[in-house]
Amino acid sequence: MHYFDYRRGKLYAEGVSIERIAREVGTPVFIYSAKTTRRHYRAFDGAFRGAKHLVCYSVKANSNIAILRLLSKEGSGFDIVSGGELFRVLKAGGDVRKVVFSGVGKRDDEIEYAIKKNILMFNVESPQELRRIHSIARRLRKKTPIAIRVNPDIDPKTHPYISTGLKKNKFGIETELAIKEYIHAKQNLPWLEPIGVDCHIGSQITELSPFVEALKRVVKLVNFLQSEGLNIGYLNMGGGLGITYRDEAPPHPSSYGEAVIRETGGLGLTLIFEPGRVIMGNSGILATKVLYTKEGSLKNFVIVDAAMNDLPRPSLYDAYHEVRPVVDKKRGELTADIVGPICESGDFLARDRTIKEVEPGELLAFMSAGAYCFSMSSNYNSRPRSAEVLVTGRTYHVIRKREGLKDLIRGEIIPEGLE
Repeated sequence: MHYFDYRRGKLYAEGVSIERIAREVGTPVFIYSAKTTRRHYRAFDGAFRGAKHLVCYSVKANSNIAILRLLSKEGSGFDIVSGGELFRVLKAGGDVRKVVFSGVGKRDDEIEYAIKKNILMFNVESPQELRRIHSIARRLRKKTPIAIRVNPDIDPKTHPYISTGLKKNKFGIETELAIKEYIHAKQNLPWLEPIGVDCHIGSQITELSPFVEALKRVVKLVNFLQSEGLNIGYLNMGGGLGITYRDEAPPHPSSYGEAVIRETGGLGLTLIFEPGRVIMGNSGILATKVLYTKEGSLKNFVIVDAAMNDLPRPSLYDAYHEVRPVVDKKRGELTADIVGPICESGDFLARDRTIKEVEPGELLAFMSAGAYCFSMSSNYNSRPRSAEVLVTGRTYHVIRKREGLKDLIRGEIIPEGLE
């Protein structure tokens, strides 16, 4: 459910027309609906009302500090994967005691930063990282809570680039080795406090069965660790619940919640979840202006002012985003590739897509662009990054100004001798 709909043939975000935002802010522009974001967060959080739990929004999905503030006010914690994301959470007023730090390549300075800020725990991804965190915690003389991310070797049945729970993936530690590392930490690493088990198998998962299969394996591990005297109080099942981009039919959070609560009932654990896409994916769109149309002998092209640097998912994953006219003029249809100005054949936003006929100057909206779009954008081809807008009812706020040309060279220096 989202709050982007047509009124008298024009696309609106809540109570504000996309046409107005594009006219006043320019294009390309990412537009987010606060009402949709709150609705999705509450639906996910409410699915676990019957269990002790903590929702830690996955910052990498969309890290704008206005979005983080909105979610923090809803009671959300945060899943981070860098010191920069922790900085954003703090600037947004997030509760640091609701922060978990994931990721396979945490640097020493990031670990120290997080320890000093007293985050809830680290999700440890390798034996060497476990020892590195202990070394830094010992130097700082701060007992540091950790969970080990267990790789359960489960196929999440998703795109291979966003699968994280198979042995061939870089994430986590295989179960047998994880057991040894937990016991080693308990016996030999006094500045670490193993308090949880972490398991995240992938993203955009549209079936319950991979979650349930992974959960069964992790529950067995928790029971064993507790029998060995480890005080495991948290079970982190990560994120990964999918959304509808096209014709997917992912389970509702309530169904996911019922399955998780059923499998973990009686364990007395606090459950942690790290949703990102399921909260933000359908909370945002990308509005773009048609620059040209071009007919070829084999294909038609619609050339717009957004590109792969703005919306990278189609080029990276051949991902699908629904395309809607911002003003529906009841024209006929054409089949075309919708492409951007970047000098790459891979610069496409949609391929062989049947859409309403369009003319230069008209606007298109790419739906489901709230997650993993702006946060993955770049300045490739020296293109300034887009503006971001948050709509609340009949009001909108520019929550990130459009970059200018000077922003492209900020921090760059011509060394002496080349002047």
